Amino acid sequence: MSDSHDNLKAIRSALDVFNQANVELVIHAGDLISPFTAMEFEKLNAPLEAIFGNNDGERQGLRLAYEKLCVLEDFKELKINGRKVAVIHGTNQALVDALQKSGNYDLIIRGHTHKTDVIEGKTMVINPGETCGYLSGEKTVILLDTADLSWELVKL
Repeated sequence: MSDSHDNLKAIRSALDVFNQANVELVIHAGDLISPFTAMEFEKLNAPLEAIFGNNDGERQGLRLAYEKLCVLEDFKELKINGRKVAVIHGTNQALVDALQKSGNYDLIIRGHTHKTDVIEGKTMVINPGETCGYLSGEKTVILLDTADLSWELVKL
């Protein structure tokens, strides 16, 4: 998921999807916005990994609010089921492209554009779109199976 922009109703819908699907991990690719959103993410039945987005201005408040859930950073490298994953908000498209071309990652999860996009290839790039629905009018998340990299777009 990405770009939830403190839309509590949309966050609750996303968490319902994740909890019902018994996901093993939720990744948020930035723009959480407000520290009070952590209270919703505490209802998640899986671990959370999240990063800062360009609109996450109250970083210290977010760090404190999310400290029980995850460590917030600008970029994360994760190892998930043997796959090397980069998580970046994606404000700098050239950096996203460079990460993809580097061949160092099996998967890049990004946000920022508020547009759902999946690029398959040696390095898969996933943008789950916007959870908040503010720009596109569509609230979306993606469910990904890291075993075979199959995915499903879920409209909230």
